[in-house]
Amino acid sequence: MRKRYIIEVIENNHLTVFCPPGILKDTTLKKIAFGSKSIEVEFYPHPDEGDNRIVISKGIQEAIYFPNFSIPLHIFIENQVLFIGPLIGIFTAGFTPFPLRPIGERSNFFSKLLSVKKTVGALPFVFGEQHIDWEQGTIKGYFFQENNWKIIEIPFPNVIYDRLPNRKSERNPKLIKVKELLQNEYLIPWYNPGFFNKLDINERLLQDNSVTEYLPETHPFSSFSVIEAMLSRYGHIYIKPINGSLGLGVHQIIYDKKQNDYFCRYQDRDGVNRLRKFSTVESLFNTVFTNQRLDRMLVQQGIHLLRHESRPIDFRVHTNKDDIGDWHVTAIAAKIAGLGSVTTHLRSGGETKTIAEIFPQEECEYYTKKLSRAALLLSEAIGKNMEGIIGEIGFDLGLDKDGKVWLFEANSKPGRSIFSHPELKHFDLLTRKLSIAFAVFLTEQSILHPEEIFK
Repeated sequence: MRKRYIIEVIENNHLTVFCPPGILKDTTLKKIAFGSKSIEVEFYPHPDEGDNRIVISKGIQEAIYFPNFSIPLHIFIENQVLFIGPLIGIFTAGFTPFPLRPIGERSNFFSKLLSVKKTVGALPFVFGEQHIDWEQGTIKGYFFQENNWKIIEIPFPNVIYDRLPNRKSERNPKLIKVKELLQNEYLIPWYNPGFFNKLDINERLLQDNSVTEYLPETHPFSSFSVIEAMLSRYGHIYIKPINGSLGLGVHQIIYDKKQNDYFCRYQDRDGVNRLRKFSTVESLFNTVFTNQRLDRMLVQQGIHLLRHESRPIDFRVHTNKDDIGDWHVTAIAAKIAGLGSVTTHLRSGGETKTIAEIFPQEECEYYTKKLSRAALLLSEAIGKNMEGIIGEIGFDLGLDKDGKVWLFEANSKPGRSIFSHPELKHFDLLTRKLSIAFAVFLTEQSILHPEEIFK
């Protein structure tokens, strides 16, 4: 584990820094940096060898815009500069004028995300495009300190964690411009950029032999003949929006060979789970899919899933990279479909359980291993085959009746509804902790090995 240091501010304006002697032993330092701000200073060793403080003056603190929090922080040394931090910007949209809830209903999520700062040894803050002062090279960032939101002016951060709330904000030209400037002009690493497109993920993963076994047959919607062919192969299929989320717009189509009938299971606009019968695929589509853009849909092989109390189960598996850049499985939960529902989402009557609640111990261990192995292989493959820096993924995985794992969906901004289950609370903390800890790794890479990040 990397060593961390308390940064102490003393009341004078001398441009001098006092460090533990070990820091100065084999190196000459000329500057101290915090985020994008740096200043030339004189470095002196502490008289006490065991002291883990780095002491800076009020003058230095003001010059580098360092917020005076007593949190042990990491240091990185390169080119005679002592970098303290990391300073982590969490970029989002949807700010409100209300001081107690500055990011609306997501304020609680962000306050919990920022609360891991001491454990991780970092200074995370939340900001939007309107908080950037391009002239000064500073940001009025939202910090969560002593159970309160505080706005503090700080430099541009070492890294940026993308937490834009939806695809609409992601397509906003203003926000695209901010991202381009900070990444390309200021060379700030930006992680978890963008929502995944289901078809794009599928096509990229098909090129990677390590994970093709997990991929159900998937095609863009092109014609009824594709649907007929897949129904005769699998008995049932799913029609999903290519850019959908939360299970919205998912339809299951089932073919009854004996009666030559087609059934469609879906949730209507009023949130009611429906099952309707049709004599042809065409009549099904003409009735159920009126006013829907079929060119924005995909067709996916149906899987005969494991069931619990006669209801299908799938699994949410979270993976995160840690502070040395390695993937870990950070949460696994079973999601059980609501009665008559086409998905396992809570809004459709689904419920969350731990794997231990639905399987005996031996099966529980066996399935946990299978799901974890698949999630780690898929994380590596997505990290390798997608653009940008990816530090966390939420997978929806299925297990069929033979125990084979299938990938239904990968989410770059995974929802957190599973963490409302009392036995999954510690996973909630772990996912938050690692999503910030990964920024420590990225900061170190961008300072010591920028060629690795910006290749």
